[in-house]
Amino acid sequence: MQQRGNHLKNMNTITKYILGFVALIAAIFFSWYFFSVIIYILVAAVISFIGKPIIDLLSRVKFRGHYLPGTAKAAITVICLWLLFILFFVTIIPLAVREFQSLGNVSVSNIVSQLQSPIDNTGHFLKHYGLLDENEDVNAYITRQLSDLFNIARLKIWFRTVVGTVSDIFVALFSITFILFFFLKDSRLFSGMVLAIVPSRYEEQARNALDSIQKLLVRYFVGLLLEVLGVMTLNTAGMTFVGFDFNHALVIGLVTGILNVIPYIGPLIGICFGLAVGVVLNLDMEFYHQMLPLLIYQTVIMSITQLIDNVVFQPYIYGNSVYAHPLEIFLVILMAGSLAGIPGMILAIPSYTVIRVILKEFFNKYKLVKKLTQSLNER
Repeated sequence: MQQRGNHLKNMNTITKYILGFVALIAAIFFSWYFFSVIIYILVAAVISFIGKPIIDLLSRVKFRGHYLPGTAKAAITVICLWLLFILFFVTIIPLAVREFQSLGNVSVSNIVSQLQSPIDNTGHFLKHYGLLDENEDVNAYITRQLSDLFNIARLKIWFRTVVGTVSDIFVALFSITFILFFFLKDSRLFSGMVLAIVPSRYEEQARNALDSIQKLLVRYFVGLLLEVLGVMTLNTAGMTFVGFDFNHALVIGLVTGILNVIPYIGPLIGICFGLAVGVVLNLDMEFYHQMLPLLIYQTVIMSITQLIDNVVFQPYIYGNSVYAHPLEIFLVILMAGSLAGIPGMILAIPSYTVIRVILKEFFNKYKLVKKLTQSLNER
């Protein structure tokens, strides 16, 4: 009798593992097949986190002695977010497009001829230290590099691709907006969707994890937006101060602000872009006495902006939002960059924040987990 009971118990265990494996395969297939829908839901959830401060602000508003209903608050928030999005594209994007077009139309041979003296000096330096072959024509080498740098063909191909997928973009924007409205109307809707697939015995832990994730990600994304605006404002003001027209200064500030989202390498790319614009816009200047000082001023200003970002903005974002040590963040970004390149570096911090919260709620009995999530417990 006891053997029969043990046999039934083993059979139940095997059946449970088989059903679990089948459920896992089904979940993977479902995620793959409906990948775009899942992306829409996740993007809408993230935007709802960003819009939560607006919802909280509207929650304090009274109209004729009554608070605004949830539908009105969600609709107003969606409209505000769309207006910001449209305002950004209507005012700033055309400036950026014109700037890129001017860069694409620049004559590479004209750049080389105008900068002949510094190019010759650079060529002698590179050949002297063996960094360039003695038989290599410096002008031809520089022309090839600049032609690749100012190649507008890739940008035009990208625009054609975007135009060719307008219908897909429209479906994505409509779907995200529709889902976003309901996430804003009912802040518990997204958490309810997640809790629906979580076993009942883990529901309380999952609820705590979702609350923590939402709070941390709201702080992170709001802080990140403020960082982009801060870098953009400082660089725009600095470029205007050294003599650039406001439109050109604004484009440099915009590009450097957006590129700053890419950890570590983004600011370097932004500085190179700013210097390239400085060269293209001032080809009529004498290099050593006019253009070179301007490029130095640009580098100093953008470096000071980056210093302010490292000392003021980033400690606020990483220290007060995701509660992680700078070295910890650096290693996570490095590993994410190795796995997924630049997209991985951009998504590294929010993804790591989610993972840390999940580990804290479900695996806090392990020593390593306790060490990784210690700062979350102290907040």
